[in-house]
Amino acid sequence: MAFGFSASRTVEESKMVIVMRNDLKMSKGKMAAQAAHAAVNCAFAAKKKDPKNLDKWMGEGQKKVVVKVNSEKELFEVKAMADAAGLINSVITDAGRTEIAPGTVTCIGIGPAPESAVDKVTGDLSML
Repeated sequence: MAFGFSASRTVEESKMVIVMRNDLKMSKGKMAAQAAHAAVNCAFAAKKKDPKNLDKWMGEGQKKVVVKVNSEKELFEVKAMADAAGLINSVITDAGRTEIAPGTVTCIGIGPAPESAVDKVTGDLSML
């Protein structure tokens, strides 16, 4: 007996991933500030380059995940993959006013973008 139900189409959610350098041993507060810089920069970049996806991500609750790498080299490898995938990203360089030297690269924000696209770049990284 058919009840008139149609198969529901799952709409993929968007997310942003912050990739933090774990080798710098920043305090939790410093890492939070750096992640916030990355999130804001990516949101502004998305406003210019992909406003439709930014609006979607904003409407979904602005999902953000923070993962880690162990070196600047690994961070730039992630950036190269994000660039190759055409994903919005922003590398954060610290001003050096508190815990670390001026010009130190601390993290990269990637997205917002569909989860599957971001996961192809960051899915194998461990949570911070």
